[in-house]
Amino acid sequence: MGPDASRPDGRSAGRARWGCGRRVAAGAAVALGAAGLPGLALAHGERSGVPGLAEAWTLSPLILLPLAVFAGLYVLGLRRLWRGGHPGRGVSLAEATAFAGGAGALFLAAVWPFDALGNWSLAAHMAQHMLLLAVAPPLLLAARPRAALAAALPPAWSRVLHRGLHACAVRPLHSLAGATLANVAVMWGWHMPAALALALASEPVHWLMHASFLGAGLWLWTLLWQRLRDDAAGGALAGTVAIVVVMMQMGFLGALLTFSRRALYPYYAARAPALDLDVLVDQQLAGLIMWVPSCLPYLAGAIWLLAREFGRLRQSGRGGTQSGRSGVDGG
Repeated sequence: MGPDASRPDGRSAGRARWGCGRRVAAGAAVALGAAGLPGLALAHGERSGVPGLAEAWTLSPLILLPLAVFAGLYVLGLRRLWRGGHPGRGVSLAEATAFAGGAGALFLAAVWPFDALGNWSLAAHMAQHMLLLAVAPPLLLAARPRAALAAALPPAWSRVLHRGLHACAVRPLHSLAGATLANVAVMWGWHMPAALALALASEPVHWLMHASFLGAGLWLWTLLWQRLRDDAAGGALAGTVAIVVVMMQMGFLGALLTFSRRALYPYYAARAPALDLDVLVDQQLAGLIMWVPSCLPYLAGAIWLLAREFGRLRQSGRGGTQSGRSGVDGG
């Protein structure tokens, strides 16, 4: 027997890799099928009675299955990247921590407790929206999910993923102005009383609303992270302007909810008292959630962008000074 006879060839390794990835996905599907099928009765529009924290679960396979598969593939990719005692290779420890934070934000928004409580409290519903728009997207994108998923998937699937993402990178999606307008539109559009009432009355519209918050957040933060990570991407000032615009709109809408002297949402005027919440207090709390904590990720992004831009300008200035001195010395 030759020295390499016991070593699997590339084809065998690929089959083993595919088999492992398939087992992860299948295991997640089976587990969530068992957990999620009973939860179909807990869909957003079908609950009866005010839930306590212990009952405030949304066990829908429509959200549990994608979340579990995504998290399972990320962890599998992380394990492969860090194999051999190399934690931080490909994905740093800080980036993996960001993924845990982003996945936790999605869990709080879509599984427990804000989706269930959002049927009774405007403040809970606002917290859910801000987690989907302002918290989960920057954390998930900071985690370099493409690197982890590429390591988890079989090589052929990884190439398909790469080509698919490349095909999606069409010119309109590179527009920072378009992403900014999308964020402003979902904030104002879905928080109009009629639109919010429609979403709360219709399960498909309800899921569409949440998908639009998450999609708009991912779009904007994808473009901002390109500028945060790559000096060559440029546009730090444009990114800062986009952040300021979004923060201003959040502030305007948050102030409107906070300082209004009348209930703006009849749906919650009838339901908030069931949670022993004064209707105006619930509305003011919703406004404060949008106004203050939800702006913190954008503020951090703006500070980071400006710090990188000032650092780049400082380096350029030093380089110009040194080249000028060299010219004088040479003369």
